[in-house]
Amino acid sequence: MLAFTFGSWPRGICLPLAALYGCGHLLLLMRAPIRRIVPCCAGAFLLPLGGFFLMQPTNEGRWQPDVAQLAHAEIQGDEVVVHNVRNCAYQTVSNFVVRYETRNYNLTQLQTADVFLVDWGLRHVAHAMVSFGFRGGQYLCFSIETRKQMGQSYSALRGLFRQYSVIFIAGDELDLVRLRTNLRQGEVTRLYRMNVPPEVVRRVFLGYLRRINGLRDEPEWYNALVGNCMIDFARIARHESGTRNPWHWSAILNGYADEHAYQLGMLEPSLPFAELRRVSRINDQAVAAGAAPDFSARIRAGLPGMGAATPSPAQDVQRLGGGVKAAAEIH
Repeated sequence: MLAFTFGSWPRGICLPLAALYGCGHLLLLMRAPIRRIVPCCAGAFLLPLGGFFLMQPTNEGRWQPDVAQLAHAEIQGDEVVVHNVRNCAYQTVSNFVVRYETRNYNLTQLQTADVFLVDWGLRHVAHAMVSFGFRGGQYLCFSIETRKQMGQSYSALRGLFRQYSVIFIAGDELDLVRLRTNLRQGEVTRLYRMNVPPEVVRRVFLGYLRRINGLRDEPEWYNALVGNCMIDFARIARHESGTRNPWHWSAILNGYADEHAYQLGMLEPSLPFAELRRVSRINDQAVAAGAAPDFSARIRAGLPGMGAATPSPAQDVQRLGGGVKAAAEIH
């Protein structure tokens, strides 16, 4: 019944189907002989289940402007061109100019991978973003989110029932990070440097690029439980690093992902975890930086593990679980 109610069909079809299915199911329970209730209910369950799996994601639609363009990359040896890098200029959360840019990166300059964990009010669940750092202070941040149509809003419950496509936003930290640290109320953002070898950083970065290119050709559904920001990051990291470590429950309750990463030795080991977590909160630094061009450097200043550009090459690989193209004003 929830599949009918929250499915991706038009609203005028979903709700009548849900009501009809619910009434029919109730009538079945009331009128069917007891010996037939279980097989009848099982048969009735196949109807919404079949409809659920018949729903197909699409890249066509009236998308909200901040998710209207899909990032994609061209890779020629060590040279990478990423198209549709989002770099919104915000006045408020709802009043901003959407800008998409084309940016060039050189893989020989790639040095670091940092993880942002954003607590948006639930201690046990956070939003995860990964940012790759290049020599000279250039960063490319990835945020895995729901791709919403005009008029849609986010719902974790709806996110279980193929309501949204998934989008990998490639963006500037002044957009993706500052939105959460400076503009949204009540969100706490923590920043950690991943203590992994440069070769793994490179493979994971390329894994993200292949993923965004794949989604451009074949869209996929977002799923709040098994296809979200942390799960997809973990899949890419496991695949590109070649690790076979078992899945950990913190991939779902990702508010604890930083603690698990610390236990695996993937975060700065010089501080106890509680102290590392405390000092890794960057909201105050971000607010002080405002929209400064050196925003990325200022939010990292003084954070544990941020001094060295690259981690030790002896680190164990197996531990890792442009110009403006378009602008539109939104009020």
